[in-house]
Amino acid sequence: MCDLVVNARSREETVKCVGSGHSFTSTAVTKGHLVTLDNWSGIVSIDRSTLRVTVKAGTTLAVLNELLHAEGLALPNLGDIAYQTVAGAISTSTHGTGVSLTGLAGQVRGFTLIDGQGQILHCDLENNADIFDVGRVSIGALGIITHYTLQAVPAFRLHAVERALPLDVVLERIDEFVDSNDHVEFFWLPHTPWALTKRNNRTEEPLQPLPKVRGWIEKTFMENVAFGALCHLGKARPSLIPRLATALPSSGKREYINDSFKIFASPRIVRFYEMETAIPRASLVPALQEIRAMIDAKGYLLNFPVEVRFTAADDIPMSTASERETAYIAVHVFKGMEFEPFFRDVEAILKRYESRPHWGKLHFQNAEELAQKYRRFGEFVALRSRLDPDRVFANDYLKQVLGD
Repeated sequence: MCDLVVNARSREETVKCVGSGHSFTSTAVTKGHLVTLDNWSGIVSIDRSTLRVTVKAGTTLAVLNELLHAEGLALPNLGDIAYQTVAGAISTSTHGTGVSLTGLAGQVRGFTLIDGQGQILHCDLENNADIFDVGRVSIGALGIITHYTLQAVPAFRLHAVERALPLDVVLERIDEFVDSNDHVEFFWLPHTPWALTKRNNRTEEPLQPLPKVRGWIEKTFMENVAFGALCHLGKARPSLIPRLATALPSSGKREYINDSFKIFASPRIVRFYEMETAIPRASLVPALQEIRAMIDAKGYLLNFPVEVRFTAADDIPMSTASERETAYIAVHVFKGMEFEPFFRDVEAILKRYESRPHWGKLHFQNAEELAQKYRRFGEFVALRSRLDPDRVFANDYLKQVLGD
């Protein structure tokens, strides 16, 4: 890959590295050379004294979770999608949920990259510490990352409690809800008063997974096949969407205990467009209330829930949780339906709350706006110019979010 970068630079061509293709933005799109790390997968080494694990950057989270579990280890926090590559998830600031925990980039203890001049740089607190500090969330702008060293923890189990509650109750008790659980999230169902809540807490209790048949019915059939059918029906007859929304659960409770990585991630078969935005945690309730009022006022018909999650602040310059405790609001629209007007209206509301877009999700913000929302934005841009002065890794998306 070093030769590829050197040759591309000499010919004034571009190079981009693509992960699993999960991003909704064009962050990995290029008119030049597209590099895939599909065959660059696996654990390289494990330091048992520190529980630090070095992995190849093309490893998917699904594969890494299984490999770590076989070694009695796990990652402390994960998102709800596991088919992303390690590099793709970290580079776009993928986060998971848990107000006392950071996103995936906060678990990084080192990385190796090939910069825009074809040099291999090992970066951690002792080597190229400035690159490590600024570049843990890279947005694909600094080079091709080939390895990550991640902080693992001993494998653990989660006790999952899932139930529907009135959204107003959830918002009234939001601080209690967030602070009293290890990992929390909820899904508000537009056109209904209901929020589907998920509380996952660490436990020493023995495994009590959902029975195989029940698990398939509830997790695969109901949440994917049946939900997908409702979405298709709503796409064909949008006027039915408010009524179809009531078909989703509004009562009942589900509890089970399983290995952490089996609870963090869920199968996702139904296709959609997504925009996810990070705002200060304290702004969640008024922001979500504004979104709810806007949906009612403009008459949007939405067959996908609005997802809300939380993370701790971190010290990573381009992380969506940089220097502030964060709430995330994710809005979705079923694949093939018009999404841009709704997303723009949501973004207009959230801009009033110091919003930062997820780097891998749809948004309309530009470099001028984003420079005001990240205290160390200028440091990142300067590092990019140092590592890739000829913009070998440039593309239209980076021009949008970082400027020229």
